[in-house]
Amino acid sequence: MRLVDTHSHIHDREFDADRAATIERARDAGVEAIVVLGVTAANSRLAIELAEQHRQVFAAAGVHPHDAKDASDADLDALEELARHPHVVMVGEIGLDFYRNLSPPDTQIRVFRRQLKTSARVSKPVAIHAREAHSAMLPLIEDWSREMRGALPDGRPLGVMHYFSGDAALALRYIELGFVISVHTSVTHPKAAQLAGVVRQVPLQHLVLETDSPYGAPQSHRGKRNEPAYVAVAAEKVAEIKGIPVEDVGETTTANALELLGLAIASSTAAGKDRR
Repeated sequence: MRLVDTHSHIHDREFDADRAATIERARDAGVEAIVVLGVTAANSRLAIELAEQHRQVFAAAGVHPHDAKDASDADLDALEELARHPHVVMVGEIGLDFYRNLSPPDTQIRVFRRQLKTSARVSKPVAIHAREAHSAMLPLIEDWSREMRGALPDGRPLGVMHYFSGDAALALRYIELGFVISVHTSVTHPKAAQLAGVVRQVPLQHLVLETDSPYGAPQSHRGKRNEPAYVAVAAEKVAEIKGIPVEDVGETTTANALELLGLAIASSTAAGKDRR
């Protein structure tokens, strides 16, 4: 079964001891691509360095809303240059987080808008974090989608709603605006009824999968470090909820992810070879 982990942080220190083995385990689980998301300019450079080393890994460059307060105009200009790197497939992780509010809301919005402009200029999709912030996020996305005519210039989706936390009606609205919805490994948790409802009601052709490693491990590994190989567990749960073969979930969500990212991967064997 072919799989893509559209959101991870395996360039962070939690994987320093076994990063190469983690990537190998993912390859053995059928994961053909792992997207590594930056949260600051420096962290985005680390993501790119990892992507340069492993054919299976791709990077995203962005400032997380938690770090928006520390992002200068020079940082945002530097991130735009990083976003042009050939191994960068998305602008992210960007967005709004009004749950923890580690940056002032107005600063989060300013930095988010600036990075939407980066996405438009480099013609790469965005990976959006929205926690307790959809009431502010939705009008921003509606305006941007209108400006972009609902898609990137090459017709690809505008982006992905990462670790989606809204209901099915909101998910369908984001899809109308040109986004795909990411189903996280937390869909396996007993209290994930709302996300299960999203999976049940949203057509498979609008879904992708993610782990957000090292965070949010599936129920079978609860309390332990998450890793990209576990995206297979999310696929199994989506198949269970929809009552379809897991192979169908793998093939469709992988095709959705590769289209979003602008990638063409021939096989997991080829994808597993180092670039060096």
